[in-house]
Amino acid sequence: MSGLLRRHRDFRLLWCGESAGKFGAAVTGVAMPLTAVAALGADTFSVGVLGACGWLPWLLIGLPVGVWVDRVRRRPLMVGAAALSTLVFAAVPVIAWCGGLSLALLTGAALLSGAAAVVFQTAYSAYLPGLLAPADQAEGNAKLHGSASAAQLAGQGAGGFLVQLAGAANGLLANAATFLVSLLCLGGIRHREPRPADAGARAPRSLRAEVAEGLRWVSGDVWLRTLTLFGAASNLSLMGYQSILPVFLVREVGLSPGTVGTLLAVAGTGGIAGAFAVRRVAARIGTARATLVFELGLPVLALLIPLATAGPGAALFVVGSFGVSAGVVGGNVLKAGFQQAYCPPALLGRITASAAFLNYGTLPLGALLGGALGAALGVRPALWITTAGVPLAALILVASPVRTARDLPSRHSARDTDGPDADLLARS
Repeated sequence: MSGLLRRHRDFRLLWCGESAGKFGAAVTGVAMPLTAVAALGADTFSVGVLGACGWLPWLLIGLPVGVWVDRVRRRPLMVGAAALSTLVFAAVPVIAWCGGLSLALLTGAALLSGAAAVVFQTAYSAYLPGLLAPADQAEGNAKLHGSASAAQLAGQGAGGFLVQLAGAANGLLANAATFLVSLLCLGGIRHREPRPADAGARAPRSLRAEVAEGLRWVSGDVWLRTLTLFGAASNLSLMGYQSILPVFLVREVGLSPGTVGTLLAVAGTGGIAGAFAVRRVAARIGTARATLVFELGLPVLALLIPLATAGPGAALFVVGSFGVSAGVVGGNVLKAGFQQAYCPPALLGRITASAAFLNYGTLPLGALLGGALGAALGVRPALWITTAGVPLAALILVASPVRTARDLPSRHSARDTDGPDADLLARS
């Protein structure tokens, strides 16, 4: 350990807890669809629906959660979300042992764990700037995203082997253990947040009014709007192909679940590479130009994924997924640092949730799109369509001020705002 991890105990605990939770989520991402395919004989569309349910809560509760996060202390919300995830993933194998394994059970687990993820992610994004000094936030974001990528690739590798060795649903016990670790780490953090500054100083406002305030910020600011629209378009394509990858790799390419997990893990090292490189690239060429490199240049490799075949041809999947993973994680580090520096702290929860409402809200739509295209056209043609959308989404960045700037701004300016009447509901 070095730097921030060595000298900041509370960040170290947050880092350990977040890494454990990401490992568990990665196991879920592999074990859940493989369980549906291997144990329940689920078809392509059903697997897509299952993937959509994990992200659907962002559309259902994402905006109210953003208001909630700005009204209360964030760490207790994170603790509660980790506790709910622990209970959900401990319950699924128990019910399965009693003969209750079904698509309905897996769907319910995906919805509940997805709701917990909405609360945790929104609270965590708003909590970090209060835990770290501004000078440490860039390093903190890079370390958190890098460790999340490492945990993801380890979890993806473990997910396939757990399903193969332990049987359907039993692999999900690993999720319960990892979220328990996350819960214990969060409980050990000594830093106590002050009560939100304006929580008792102003007259209570309606939920609708506070939601609208976050939406107006995202829609009325050219930088926030650009990154949000890009994220929504990119995630639609990303989830479109990722939701049918297990079906493609098992049924089209002919790989075993264990091999699928291994290849996903190897490809996931791109995320670690992206987190490691992004600060150096941004320092050399600027954060705006680095955003184009990571969000447009690297994801072009996604077009190699549909070319994958059995044997050596599987390397095309690995190279393509490596590029996408490096680009996504590098871009996420840049975006997180931008939002934390650019957005007013009192509005950070609402702005984060408003952006996530679109960014993550398209993920269930992408999962359904991937499943529907796979069922209608076949899995490989569906992959061609959805992977092509990944680099094409970055054209939104090319058509914005990101193209001509060297750096993303670190402070909000009046010239970045279209006007006080800007309304996301009219623009989207």
